[in-house]
Amino acid sequence: MNSKTRIALTAGVLAVALGLGAGVQASAGTPRSVSGKPSDNITRIADFYGAYIDAVTDEDSGNLGTALRSHYLTPAFQRELNAWEKKNHANGVLRAQNVPLAWKVTDNGTTDHTEAVITLTWGKSSTTKLVVDMTRGSHKIFHIGEKGIGRK
Repeated sequence: MNSKTRIALTAGVLAVALGLGAGVQASAGTPRSVSGKPSDNITRIADFYGAYIDAVTDEDSGNLGTALRSHYLTPAFQRELNAWEKKNHANGVLRAQNVPLAWKVTDNGTTDHTEAVITLTWGKSSTTKLVVDMTRGSHKIFHIGEKGIGRK
């Protein structure tokens, strides 16, 4: 065995022993991208749910969840949500006592406001769907529920 072969073999054994081979394969995927714009209500709803779930997951030590509600929800809906939470002993934005593992926002379409379906994933095969309604002008959420505001 010549010296070049011995060095290559040693480097390969060392890489496998250190687990470097698996790390290279795991990071070789296609880069992901996410885009959006503040004038698009679906983007705004997705931004709210993403940030809100992060805040709740991180135990909201800085009261970020409250600040996000104040920014994204109408004042009237904030009061309605607080009443719902007292009655149901659950988080009104998530309609649950725990935090989902993942979320997805899908445009549900309306003419006078934006309606989106939020799919919350709790486990391998456990999901729930919520409907979120947002004003077009002020970009504020005014309803979260099992059905859209016009479909009760």
